Amino acid sequence: MNAHRSTLDLLVQYAHYHRDQRNIVTHFVGIPLIVFGVGVLLARLHLTLPRLDVTAAWIAFCIAGAWYMSRRGPFTLSVAVTLAVGLLVALAHSAAGGSVASWLAWGAGSFFIGWAMQFLGHYYEGRKPAFVDDIFGLLVGPMFVTAEALFSMGWNKPMLAEIERRAGPTHLRDLAHPA
Repeated sequence: MNAHRSTLDLLVQYAHYHRDQRNIVTHFVGIPLIVFGVGVLLARLHLTLPRLDVTAAWIAFCIAGAWYMSRRGPFTLSVAVTLAVGLLVALAHSAAGGSVASWLAWGAGSFFIGWAMQFLGHYYEGRKPAFVDDIFGLLVGPMFVTAEALFSMGWNKPMLAEIERRAGPTHLRDLAHPA
């Protein structure tokens, strides 16, 4: 996976690792929990300059948002994933405001539960997560989940058809008789 590839190419590459429908469903829970957990953990790290106090969570969001917005592909998807990640980061800041124990419980707890969901999904898939082969899979994950949510509402059927043409249709892997 190359960071400069188009949105379609990135989604196709990611989809190769995500064809089992149960895996996709677990990603709808796991990926937001991971993003939220990282946001909570980073929300307590502040960069303070004259007239500027910003958290590491917002800095990470700005970098990720710039990456999403710079993809060659549907602007709607770039905006949607940036807004979704921004909402999770905003929610993370409110969870990070309590005691240290609460901050760690929300941050680490969400992060680890999210990863448990991911690994459960990849058990169903019978394949390792995409980020194992390329670290950019960690950025593509939220874009993939956002795209899948939009596809489920009828958005951009030609893009979905092209992803399925190149990566194959979704299915339910037979766990009793794995291929």
